Amino acid sequence: MTFILEVQGVTKRFGGLTAVDEVSLAVEAGSITGLIGPNGAGKTTLFSLISGFERPSQGHVMFRAEDITALPADRRAVLGIARTFQIVQPFAKLSVAENIAVGAHLRHRSRDEAIRSAREIAKRLGLGPILEKPAASLTVAARKRLELARALATEPVLLLLDEVLAGLNPSEMRDIVPVIRAIRDVGITVIMVEHVMQAVMNLCERVVVLNQGRLIADGKPREVTRDQRVIEAYLGKGAAARLEAAHV
Repeated sequence: MTFILEVQGVTKRFGGLTAVDEVSLAVEAGSITGLIGPNGAGKTTLFSLISGFERPSQGHVMFRAEDITALPADRRAVLGIARTFQIVQPFAKLSVAENIAVGAHLRHRSRDEAIRSAREIAKRLGLGPILEKPAASLTVAARKRLELARALATEPVLLLLDEVLAGLNPSEMRDIVPVIRAIRDVGITVIMVEHVMQAVMNLCERVVVLNQGRLIADGKPREVTRDQRVIEAYLGKGAAARLEAAHV
């Protein structure tokens, strides 16, 4: 088993608040891992520690067996770590193609090469017909795909998705689930923060659960949704029962 990412005893304090509390986990290369938990559990902060937007108060982040704890976000992007953000903020006056090209410039110096790469990624994500539209004109679903496209344009090997399904209707969710699976199928490891549990159950081989900054469960989706600590801290008995019934 090859681990692409290892988080070792990572803690993050903001003044008197401990947002992430001695979390350790290892992510297998080529997998889709779900990161779940109640609001304020520390999920997005953990993403920021992995991607380099925050530095841990203690602990280490290892990527491909290299200690990257001290590296800034831009250096980690060059190594192959990309993330999306919960609140999507594209460059509103730029076109869809130009927005994606911003990410593509990490690997392609010339504008022509970046735009060519952006167009290819856009087609893969169903954005081809709206390439020349300004980002400000996009629907929520299209903005979500654009955010995903911008991250993919950096040509990552590890992709962190922060609530990429939030704000989508059931039909839009069904459309994007196979897109995420296809990303994994081309060799990109995915970690996704998500509240839509049915999508987590369908997509993820493994689920990690945070509560109040601490890791309280780590295992296969069905094991985690049956865990009493997870039911009490996050799912509730009703949701857990519905997930079990849906799986059966």
